[in-house]
Amino acid sequence: MDVTTALTHRSSTRAFLDKPVSDEQIRAILDAARWAPSGVNIQPWQVAVVRGETKQKLADALIAARAAGAQNPDYQYYPAQWIDPFKERRKHCGLALYQALEIRREDTEKQKEAWNNNYRFFGAPVGLLLFLDRRLGQGAWIDMGMFMQSIMLAAQEQGLATCPQASLGEYPDVVRSLLGMDENLALLGGIALGHADPDAAVNRYRTEREPVDAFTRWYE
Repeated sequence: MDVTTALTHRSSTRAFLDKPVSDEQIRAILDAARWAPSGVNIQPWQVAVVRGETKQKLADALIAARAAGAQNPDYQYYPAQWIDPFKERRKHCGLALYQALEIRREDTEKQKEAWNNNYRFFGAPVGLLLFLDRRLGQGAWIDMGMFMQSIMLAAQEQGLATCPQASLGEYPDVVRSLLGMDENLALLGGIALGHADPDAAVNRYRTEREPVDAFTRWYE
């Protein structure tokens, strides 16, 4: 698979088959992603691979934390106040997703269950949790973005699907405690990894992208 195909065919998968992913596949993905660039080669990424019983315990703990209102992320992913065009894009994204899930605005129980599926990694057999040392500068967060994209593209080559999940970083103390991670490691979020369910309507949901000329200026 060429890089352009991998980029344009990657999508955020939210329904996975109950089909295992081998250790060899996970290692191959991470082995490729470790070549992502980083400032002065600091390679700030730390990865926790969760499966089986650990993944279930983590999901249960995160759902309980959400019910208790214990959200305390290590960073602010979204703005405190939305402005256009970002506000409008967010609105369209959410509406399209809920339509794909057949969830109406007034159906609060289905909305709650849909959100809790984030913490279950959408049923994927593998969850990757991504950390970096909080004492590093903001440049390291750029490095982490390139590392995450590298993971997802390498997964495409392996015939696997992914979903990047900032929601998994909402309760970092819960995650660090359960996994025994150092307090200096900030939790960015995670990636669900597995085989996409081709029959799930939610996996046919797609977001649009702005054309090149909408975000590019040319200078000579």
